[in-house]
Amino acid sequence: MINSNTSYMLRLPDVMKVTGLSRSSLYALIKQGQFPRQIQLGPRAVAWLSSDVDSWLEERINAARNMKTA
Repeated sequence: MINSNTSYMLRLPDVMKVTGLSRSSLYALIKQGQFPRQIQLGPRAVAWLSSDVDSWLEERINAARNMKTA
């Protein structure tokens, strides 16, 4: 999914699967401003833009790699 040219909407189970994070961890990171906010699709439905999640993953990967070289 990383480096995809097409953005699409990811529902919570997909975001959890891609990131490896639990629901509570995702929402805690959102509250702290460290994860992209969800987009309201309807009264009881939210999703995340795949490009936002991909960018977040790339930032985490780059940060981890930079820590190893520092």
